[in-house]
Amino acid sequence: MGFFDRLKSGLSRSREAINEIFYMGGEVDEDFWEDLEDTLVMGDMGGELAMRVADDLREQAARENLTRADQLRDALAKRLAQEFRTADRDPFEDVPSCVLFVGINGAGKTTTVGKLAGRARDEGKSCLIGGADTFRAAAIEQLEVWGKRAGVDVITRERGADPASVCYDVVEEAEKRGSQLVLIDTAGRLHTSSDLMRELAKVVNVTRKRCTSMPVTVVLVIDATTGQNGLAQAKEFNDALDLDGLIVTKLDGTAKGGIALAISDQLGLPIYRIGVGESIDDLETFDALDFCRALVGEGK
Repeated sequence: MGFFDRLKSGLSRSREAINEIFYMGGEVDEDFWEDLEDTLVMGDMGGELAMRVADDLREQAARENLTRADQLRDALAKRLAQEFRTADRDPFEDVPSCVLFVGINGAGKTTTVGKLAGRARDEGKSCLIGGADTFRAAAIEQLEVWGKRAGVDVITRERGADPASVCYDVVEEAEKRGSQLVLIDTAGRLHTSSDLMRELAKVVNVTRKRCTSMPVTVVLVIDATTGQNGLAQAKEFNDALDLDGLIVTKLDGTAKGGIALAISDQLGLPIYRIGVGESIDDLETFDALDFCRALVGEGK
């Protein structure tokens, strides 16, 4: 099964709801537009975005004389894709590059770091992993396991070490080695804890100041299954850290894909990668149109 098919499978919950609107090629009437807007809202896209998309699609249908629901499926995918923000650069391809991964516990940060490190090694890039989650011994061990699996060195310090100083040391070591890609895993933070967020802001600021040889990108890893709570998380992290972009994980069938669109749209942030499973091949570069076609059930 290719990645697009796995993505379609992962977005099945949202797609099934949209399919109910488009079934049997029904007529495009007032009930259709109301159902479409309601379905987009229920898919975690948010009311304002859903209304904007539905209104634009209604105008297109009138302009192009589209009178059957099935004629609008591809148009819906293309219209939704326009709402995603595009990245100025890909921090995992445009090297040298240093990437800080932030997010709450359980979002998939460490796993994502391991997958990206393995991909970088396969592509011939010199990569270094930094373990700035010094609060949990298990986090350090997990990162070392992923580093070994990826064949990439991991720089860690003892449990309880200052995470900002760890980042400083990682950047220094990367410069000595001439590493092209530096991936730094940070401790999971509750976005509702102002003290923890201030501490994480210190980590980010120290890394940005120390890393003069390559751009620093701060990426929020977010679990798609958290729904609208994920939007609240993203807002808090963005306010505290001035995020550069997102990685959306766990699009595994239980998630509503609309939350990815809502966060990208409301915060003006690009999505760099999406994950649909646990294997390395289940993390891919984000393509807005492919994502939206998988979401609405249109073929690639």
